[in-house]
Amino acid sequence: MQRIFVGDVQGCADELGDLVARARAAFGGEFELWLVGDLVNRGPANLRVLEMVRALADGGRARFVLGNHELALLRVAAGLRKLRPGDTVRDVLEAGGDWIAWLRAQPLLVVDRLGTERFAMVHASLPPGAELDALSARTERIAARLAESRKAAARLLAADLHEDEDADLLARLTRCRSIDARGRWSSREPSRPDDAWHARWLAGSPHYGVVYGHWSTQRLHVASGLRGLDTGCVYNGAWGDGVLTAWLPAPDAARPFAVPDDHFWQIAARARYWHEEE
Repeated sequence: MQRIFVGDVQGCADELGDLVARARAAFGGEFELWLVGDLVNRGPANLRVLEMVRALADGGRARFVLGNHELALLRVAAGLRKLRPGDTVRDVLEAGGDWIAWLRAQPLLVVDRLGTERFAMVHASLPPGAELDALSARTERIAARLAESRKAAARLLAADLHEDEDADLLARLTRCRSIDARGRWSSREPSRPDDAWHARWLAGSPHYGVVYGHWSTQRLHVASGLRGLDTGCVYNGAWGDGVLTAWLPAPDAARPFAVPDDHFWQIAARARYWHEEE
């Protein structure tokens, strides 16, 4: 079975459809999509993206983790946040059905193995020095709070990050890009390379890999133990050509997180869907 890890889709349904079509042509039914979150927002067809992913997931052919844009959608649905000019998730909000409940039931972290290596798939970052089993157990508890009920989810999503450790970790997993020398994390891009979250994480000599998204201006990030897949499909033209990137580690590779690595597909964006002034 070929695993296909996919960067931030953000409502780019045509490009995701192109990727799925290419996968079917190459592997027939023998593939799984693993998506790093931010399936929705800023792109034109969020509901269609969710429908494609859910259909594959229901057949055991897709897994994904929640990103900051899914959490923003959940906050809107809970009445904690108003839609902003650049938000394009009205199609999901107006669709009815159980889309919000389905999103609330999705994981924040997926831990598995490729070849001889364990790995975690997360949207934005992992804390430096995180022990994988303990972190997985904690994120499962946080995900259970989201899935428990609308009220429980709203309480978590509205919690003060300084007062609720679960809320802080939830935000960190889905928003963090930098960590300073004092260990304080931020969603802002780092001012120094050493402050990038993954530089701090690598300094701890972790024994597992990470697949992540969230950081489109960084573009494709390939380093030993790391695969950063957000390449700004929805922002096509803002800082170069936008593409939807997929990583296809060889199923028989013992150490797929080694470098160099050229096992990538890139689907060109069909348009520029989002502009900064929005």
